[in-house]
Amino acid sequence: MLKHIPSTPGKFKMEKSPYILNKSRWHWHSSIMKLTFWSFIFLGLIFIFFFRSPSSNPIPQDPSRRSLRTHNWGGPAWEKRVRSSARIRSRNGISVLVTGAAGFVGTHVSTALKRRGDGVLGLDNFNDYYDPSLKRARQALLDRTGVFVVEGDINDSTLLKKLFEVVPFTHVMHLAAQAGVRYAMENPSSYVHSNIAGLVSLLEACKSANPQPAIVWASSSSVYGLNSKVPFSEKDRTDQPASLYAATKKAGEEIAHTYNHIYGLSLTALRFFTVYGPWGRPDMAYFFFTRDILKGKTISIFEAANHGTVARDFTYIDDIVKGCLAALDTAEKSTGSGGKKKGPAQFRVYNLGNTSPVPVSDLVSILERLLKVDAKRNVMKLPQNGDVRFTHANISLAQRELGYKPSTDLQTGTKKFVRWYLSYYSGGNKAAG
Repeated sequence: MLKHIPSTPGKFKMEKSPYILNKSRWHWHSSIMKLTFWSFIFLGLIFIFFFRSPSSNPIPQDPSRRSLRTHNWGGPAWEKRVRSSARIRSRNGISVLVTGAAGFVGTHVSTALKRRGDGVLGLDNFNDYYDPSLKRARQALLDRTGVFVVEGDINDSTLLKKLFEVVPFTHVMHLAAQAGVRYAMENPSSYVHSNIAGLVSLLEACKSANPQPAIVWASSSSVYGLNSKVPFSEKDRTDQPASLYAATKKAGEEIAHTYNHIYGLSLTALRFFTVYGPWGRPDMAYFFFTRDILKGKTISIFEAANHGTVARDFTYIDDIVKGCLAALDTAEKSTGSGGKKKGPAQFRVYNLGNTSPVPVSDLVSILERLLKVDAKRNVMKLPQNGDVRFTHANISLAQRELGYKPSTDLQTGTKKFVRWYLSYYSGGNKAAG
């Protein structure tokens, strides 16, 4: 493109003819016309994508976008509940805003914080990615514990600003996200909306808060993507995501680093490895395997090329909660004020796993023994849908700096999950699946 421009300015002289001038002028006008045309087209597409009304849109809108417009909040009674829930009740307690509080990890973390005397306020949009009744049941559990969950969207900047005005949170535990590797192939925009735009919305609110809170947030082991070196270490490359979900989590880590660098926000990313346990997510294999085995349905078990093993570093929820609380307790204060950085701020990334990868086929065998039912197995080749062959965490950094030490093996943890599952779905709750 630039090869015809002389390297030494001033030594190249071109004869100027009327033809060349007119031709240049014509090309210039033509370029302007094309630029104007495509600008209108681009702006039109933006308008259609962002501002079209739900009634004129034949495609169902992402539920997290609906929640942004439909939930009401505010008023003296609402503010009183917010303050009461976030009130610190222990001597050295912290005040934490937990996003995604009605989610699997969010419920357990919120309960653990509240029970030790910390102030906890939840935020969740209760979208229908999976059965909302399970989220409502978790909400009821949190309510009995004394945690109020505000119903709203992390992209609602007005709501976030109000929450920080009502409560001077010392910490944020950011767990709200669009989860799942495979669903990204059906609804990619929901991942950008929640995992990227939502994170930016939260960081914007945190940077402007005074005082700025320290932030701990959930990244994912998925960021290691196609990395073949095991076990996965925080120093390993994470630039080869195998799914859109992984790509949004990787983007989140980069965005977090930027806000740490520019605004002095204290940020800690936790890379979770296949979390399981009671009150878990129905889209996870251990959950729907249990459901389908009990119903006598055939379950699909994936294998890698040449009959290779597909394995996961299954991590029990109680161990993950301990890691989350340790990250909150060791998080240093943010160094900014009013959106302006006053000095370097803490930035950390940790793996939270179990360090013991287990073949998925072994998980099925454990479930068969616990449920006393033989599974109908259909062994299939691992599809090209973003799933990776294995995950394996190197947790030495978390052990050294957080005192993180997982203590629940898959047999023990799965037994606790099955006990909860049978109790929950036989106790008058909505049938699974």
